[in-house]
Amino acid sequence: MEKRTKALHPVNATSASEVMGELAKALSGSGPALAFCQTQSAVVPEPISIVVATSGSSGPAKEVALSAKALISSARASNKFLGAQFGDTWSLLLPLTHIAGINVLLRSLELGTTAIDLRNLRSYPKADFSAIVPTQLFRALNGDTEMLSHLQSCKAVLVGGAALSAELRGQAFAADINLVATYGMTETCGGCVYDARPLEGVEVEIRNNRIAIKGSVLASTYLNNQKEWEANFVDGWFLTQDLGSLNSGELIVENRLDELIITGGENLSLQAVAEVLSSNFPSHAFAAFGVKDAEWGTAFYLAVAGEPGLSDFEICQRLADALGHIAKPKKILRLSKLPLTAIGKIDRAALIEFATMERGAQ
Repeated sequence: MEKRTKALHPVNATSASEVMGELAKALSGSGPALAFCQTQSAVVPEPISIVVATSGSSGPAKEVALSAKALISSARASNKFLGAQFGDTWSLLLPLTHIAGINVLLRSLELGTTAIDLRNLRSYPKADFSAIVPTQLFRALNGDTEMLSHLQSCKAVLVGGAALSAELRGQAFAADINLVATYGMTETCGGCVYDARPLEGVEVEIRNNRIAIKGSVLASTYLNNQKEWEANFVDGWFLTQDLGSLNSGELIVENRLDELIITGGENLSLQAVAEVLSSNFPSHAFAAFGVKDAEWGTAFYLAVAGEPGLSDFEICQRLADALGHIAKPKKILRLSKLPLTAIGKIDRAALIEFATMERGAQ
C-alpha cells in the first residue's frame, strides 16, 4: 500500500504571528508541512508537520522531520512543567531556524496567546516565560540591563542549546532569574529534560554510557538520511551522541561523543577544558577544539576571547593542574570574539578552518 504524503513548503512569513498562523494549519493538517531549513524535498509523509535542520557542532546538517503529535506533546509537557496557564505569554528571543525558537511559538499556541517577538528589539516588554541560550544569559548578566530586567520579570526562563556552567547558573540565581536548565535536541523536539528530570511522557535510560530517550516527543526520521536515523533509533529509543548517567532518576549529562578527542593516544574532553578555564577565568570566553595533525593525530587547540592580561602560561598551568599534561594546548588563538552559530553554540567548524588556514600560512 502506497504511503500517503503531503506538500512541504518553505516558511515565507517573518513575523511571529504570521508563522504561528502557518504552524497552526500545519499541525491541524489544513495546510502544508513547513520547512524551516533548506531541503530538496517537495513532499513528506502525511504525519509530518515541520522539518528542521539540526545544529550540531560537526558534520552535515540533518533534516529532522517532526510530527504534529510530537510537537504538541512537547509543548504541552513544557507548559505543564512550568505551571503555565491559558493566557500566559512567551517571549521569542531565539531564531526560527532552530527548534528552540519554534517551540516558543508552539507553547504560545497551546496557551492561546501570540508570542512576543523580541528578536530584533532592544527594549523588552514583560512576558511570563522565555527561552534563551547560555550566550544570551551571559550577556544579560554582563551589561545588557534591558534583557536582564526582562528575564528577571519572567516566571521562569528556559536555558539550553549549549552547556550551562555552574558559575553562570549561580550568577543567574544571584540575579533573581528563575532559570530552568533544559536538555534535548532537535530529534526530541528540543528540551525534554528540565532541571535533570524528564518531562511528562519522556523516558530516559543509559545504554553503553550513551543517553537514550523514548517518548511521544521523538522525531519521525531524518528526511535526508533514513539510514542514519535507523542506526540511532533502536527499539523505540533514540540513542543520542551524549554520554551520561542517572542518579535517583536525575539525568547527569557528562560529555558528548564529538567533544572527546584522542590526542597523542590519550582521551581529552573538550567540555572539561572549557569548564576548568571558565570557572577559573570567568571574564574570558574559551573554545577547545581539535585539528588533524600528523604527529598527534588530533592536536588540541584553544581559542580565547577577552581582555588582555591572561597569559598563555597561566592557561596552560591551570589546565595541567586540573587535567594533566595532555591538556596543554598545541596552539592558543587570541580572538576578539568567539564564532557562534545562530543559536549561540561555539562554531568549531569555523575555528578549525581558521586554525588550519593560519597554520598553512606559517
